[in-house]
Amino acid sequence: MTSISRGDVAHLARLSRLELSDSELESFARQLTDILDHVQAVSEVAADDVPAMSHPTAISNVYRADVVTPGLTPDQALDQAPAADQQRFEVPQILGEEA
Repeated sequence: MTSISRGDVAHLARLSRLELSDSELESFARQLTDILDHVQAVSEVAADDVPAMSHPTAISNVYRADVVTPGLTPDQALDQAPAADQQRFEVPQILGEEA
């Protein structure tokens, strides 16, 4: 079991220019000790024959091939619009700004 002392936490706080109360020093010492214990446990479980990975499941490229396909013409896009002006959708004014 790795242990981080209250003094270690106080030293780190001083280096980090943090002001910690006595209860915070105790709490952080316990929390950091727990973190180091968990890291040690994971290190013991990891075997040499297990490949390192960044994700728990296999990831493959989910993107489709980038193929150019014909789209709508401006006239087709504006065909069902309630209002259009100069090949653009015309919408009602919402912010009270002058046009």
